[in-house]
Amino acid sequence: MGYTKLIPEEERVIIHEDTAIFAGGCFWGVEHYLQKAPGVHSVISGYIDGHSENPTYEEVCSGTSGHYEAVQVRFDPAQISFKQLTKLFFEIHDPTQWNRQGHDVGEQYRSAVFYLNEEQKVITERLINILTQKGYKIVTEVKPATTFWPAETYHQNYYEQKGSTPYCHRYTKRF
Repeated sequence: MGYTKLIPEEERVIIHEDTAIFAGGCFWGVEHYLQKAPGVHSVISGYIDGHSENPTYEEVCSGTSGHYEAVQVRFDPAQISFKQLTKLFFEIHDPTQWNRQGHDVGEQYRSAVFYLNEEQKVITERLINILTQKGYKIVTEVKPATTFWPAETYHQNYYEQKGSTPYCHRYTKRF
């Protein structure tokens, strides 16, 4: 017979967490930069919005599955807001490139924000409007989130494992 240990209220830790999903070219670079942001708990590389279940990297790279390479970000909104995270997303990839990011070319490299609620959609659209007013020709799509499929284990924390840095992504101040 088990028992539950009651933790005094003053010792309890409440973790607030929200989720965002971004596609900005190769998921390795997006993951690399977003996981460094304060308040980000985790970044998982994966696939979203295609027409098959449990896609593999090979299927996604073939261009036949319709999936985007994306990241799912879990973050503490008390430390970093969705707006701040989305601004960072727009500054770590080139949101004016369609079906590519740097030397990586293919349908899976499209830029998109997959919103999980109406507030995320509105915030993203407002940021796109600001960038458009600044003269950027933004091609980033704003789409409702569908099933997110985590990528294979060897894609997670890729640059940390390799001890290298992104070749298709870099920080560019836009806001």
